[in-house]
Amino acid sequence: MTQIVVGSAVLNQTPLDWNRNRDRLRSVLDEARSRGVQILCLPEMCISGYGCDDAYHSLGLQETCSEVLAELLPDTRGLVTCFGLPLLYHHTLFNGECLVVDGEIVGFVAKRFLAGDGIHYEPRWFKGWPAGERGEIEVLGKRYRIGDLHFDVGGIRIGFEICRDAWVAGRPGARLAARGVDVILNPSASHFAFDKLPVRRRFVVEGSRTFAVSYLYSNLLGNEAGRAIYEGGAMIASGGELIASGSRFSLRDWELTTASIDVAATRMKRARMGGFPPVTTKSDEDCVRVAFDYVPAPMEEGGPPPALEAPWQRSSCWKEEEFTRAVALALFDYMRKSRSRGFVVSVSGGADSSACASLVALMARLAVEELGLKGVTDKLDYWPELCEVSDLSGLVSHLLLCVYQGTRNSSEMTYEAARGLAESLGADFLRFDVDSLVEGYKTRVGEALGRELTWEKDDLALQNIQARVRGPGVWLLANIRGALLVATSNRSEAAVGYATMDGDTCGGISPIAGIDKAFLLRWLRWLETQGPEGIGPIPALAAVNAQQPTAELRPPTEHQTDEEDLMPYEILDAIERAAIRDKMMPIEVWGVVQRQFPEVERGLLSEWVERFFVLWCQNQWKRERYAPSFHLDDENLDPKTWCRFPILSGGFERELDILREQRVSE
Repeated sequence: MTQIVVGSAVLNQTPLDWNRNRDRLRSVLDEARSRGVQILCLPEMCISGYGCDDAYHSLGLQETCSEVLAELLPDTRGLVTCFGLPLLYHHTLFNGECLVVDGEIVGFVAKRFLAGDGIHYEPRWFKGWPAGERGEIEVLGKRYRIGDLHFDVGGIRIGFEICRDAWVAGRPGARLAARGVDVILNPSASHFAFDKLPVRRRFVVEGSRTFAVSYLYSNLLGNEAGRAIYEGGAMIASGGELIASGSRFSLRDWELTTASIDVAATRMKRARMGGFPPVTTKSDEDCVRVAFDYVPAPMEEGGPPPALEAPWQRSSCWKEEEFTRAVALALFDYMRKSRSRGFVVSVSGGADSSACASLVALMARLAVEELGLKGVTDKLDYWPELCEVSDLSGLVSHLLLCVYQGTRNSSEMTYEAARGLAESLGADFLRFDVDSLVEGYKTRVGEALGRELTWEKDDLALQNIQARVRGPGVWLLANIRGALLVATSNRSEAAVGYATMDGDTCGGISPIAGIDKAFLLRWLRWLETQGPEGIGPIPALAAVNAQQPTAELRPPTEHQTDEEDLMPYEILDAIERAAIRDKMMPIEVWGVVQRQFPEVERGLLSEWVERFFVLWCQNQWKRERYAPSFHLDDENLDPKTWCRFPILSGGFERELDILREQRVSE
């Protein structure tokens, strides 16, 4: 026997949601058995959920993981599979994997290389397992081997690279290959970011080629714990070829990807490779042997099945597609896991609020396209009124309320843009006039101060009060509906504090706080004319895209625009990347943007660089207060998961003096 069926599963788990996590695992195990799978890879920390954070330090969590593992063992009959769970060994906590064969625990492996950068904080909770170390651990009243092990299961050797283990230079796969391993399992919790998929695919495929093995990669799926998005995307590679891959950004609870592998073929491939020194000594100290009877897989005609790839993944607008599907998935999971009844968006007719409203509507459309209307309402079973919904339009009207709140500085153009978009999306729409509220605050504060508030003296304060009076009304509506209020600020404006706290930052979720304004404007134009594969465009966005982005807080005679207040968004984003992502000093950033924008006067670029650094330092406190946002790329500004910066600092005074001196000398 050399050909067997293997599988990799992706699951939408939730931290500490013990019973539902267990039930989803049972469903996957049942499906795997029905499809003839014999070796199954499940995601990292699939029992407890990956994002348990400091709850990992609870002894009760460790005990509950063991209890759930025991409950799952009977469901593994006829399978070789793995369960991820934290392991307390010698008073040290490890990120572990339990290999189970035909209903029995065989042994445990622990992660060697921890993810401690970016949004990951694994070293806060776990220790990395030392190479070559082995021991014994007591689980469920029995003792099992743990450590740097591989397993001989019915004559097929199986080893592990746990998520981060495969991303490092000295990945464990090399040693496993030298020990004759045939199959490497990679249980992962690898978060989504733009441009990350090709890297992940390379280490899976190249690992299978370099080590001459079959490589099974599984991943989490969905918005597991609030901020990180997991796209799924299971992969199976063998001997340097990707032979099967699963879908990405599915709204299902789980998906299973299967393929047939030929163990004899990979063994002969290794025999032909010059990079493997002969292993002439036999040692069992790092191998656990267990009997298992495999059922030969049926021979497939015409070679292996093609890898699955959705048409949208081949689009030239892949980033727009990924953004749409990642945020739609994140919003859907955030809503249902918080048991919220849809979303409320304070729409202005501008780009940011229009993007937020469109993303909620796209969430509904993508969900119905994949799950069907009943599938969506079943997943939102805590919301009984949805059972009466008969079509997509009715679903969107339940899920999305758009509210336009105008003042004397608001234009009919922005109102019509907001109303037209809401109508096109199928959202409920309300209009408030909040001018009397603004005037009431101005009068009361003016009387208290003994003077009239004026634009000449009180510009910023008068702008902010208009944004802030819009908060209580939409909060009230969100509370009445039991819905999530959406904050509408983007990353570019967060960087420089161009947002009103308790105004456009009001909300329980901030879906575009992780994306830059330049891309957001590009995405809206794409959405107007093309839109996601299978969904199509939203032509009503033409009225939004025709406008210059503006806060509409100053009198109309001022012709206020965002870029006039700040700088062109494309330049702002370039400065932000150099200063924050690449950690450059002001004088270095000036050099970078001069090369990127040679058509712009050097002195003006210098002034904009200075403005950015001053505003960045002044506004860290605002970024600390933003509602939870979604991680989309490695330019995130979220201080809770990615970009830490002191609230109080020297403000780059010394560095900005050097920049000013250089500017003056020219």
